[in-house]
Amino acid sequence: MKPENIAFTGADGNVLAGDQYGDTGKPAVLLLHGGGQTRHSWNPTAIRLAEEGWCAITLDQRGHGDSEWVANGHYAHADFARDVREICLQLIERDGAKPVSVGASMGGMASLTAEGQYPGETWGALVLVDITPRVNMEGVSKIRNFMISQMKDGFASLEEAADAVQTYMPNRKRTRNLEGLKKNLRLHEDGRYRWHWDPKFWDGPRTAGTDREELSTTLTNAAKILSIPTLLVRGRESELVEEEHVTEFLEMVPHAKFADISGAGHMVAGDRNDIFAGAVLEFLRELPDAPQS
Repeated sequence: MKPENIAFTGADGNVLAGDQYGDTGKPAVLLLHGGGQTRHSWNPTAIRLAEEGWCAITLDQRGHGDSEWVANGHYAHADFARDVREICLQLIERDGAKPVSVGASMGGMASLTAEGQYPGETWGALVLVDITPRVNMEGVSKIRNFMISQMKDGFASLEEAADAVQTYMPNRKRTRNLEGLKKNLRLHEDGRYRWHWDPKFWDGPRTAGTDREELSTTLTNAAKILSIPTLLVRGRESELVEEEHVTEFLEMVPHAKFADISGAGHMVAGDRNDIFAGAVLEFLRELPDAPQS
């Protein structure tokens, strides 16, 4: 299935690149990747959703993939939430209905924050992928250290980048699809490959760690007032979301549903996409506006 290229305007006038799978007018699902990823991480899931009658939209968030690197270098979690809010309003104007959000990690935090700021006005339903208001900070540090380790020097080849990913995730098979990995890298004039995101994301005036202290409080307050259908998906081997974090979230959002994906870590969709997509579709089918088969 070949997607249609689309674009949105973010909160700072920044252009956000996306792909649309399925037809405009069908119930929309916005898929938001985690930090350091691109929209292509969702491709298999988006295809599954489109095959079931959804309009699946994958998006490169600000500073990632083919979306603009913001000139002011603002990459705090609150900035991603502002973008998400703007995209949501544009989809509501286009479709006349609130979209569903499927947000992994950073994408989930942005979606939950936006819903907390504008309760009942943003999403029709919310899927949080391996993210809760409180997480294991050692896991956060591990991810950050991997992302910044080759941020400036980059890699001499795609093979070298694949080796680095394998070292970081030893339990996942080393990728043989170097063309797929290439979508997450940029070839620079010096002949070296670097990750497909703005270095200011971690090394700028307003980074992803800027609002870390208040982020948990913001997410907790948002979770406590959630009233829309909600699904929490966790990778059972996640280095971020532990069982106690799941328990806390389900106590805050008693109507939420929960799926625990075995054989998956923090990168749930990449580790076990078949099971992940199935869990998401099972949840979506129960929504009032779900496409009729």
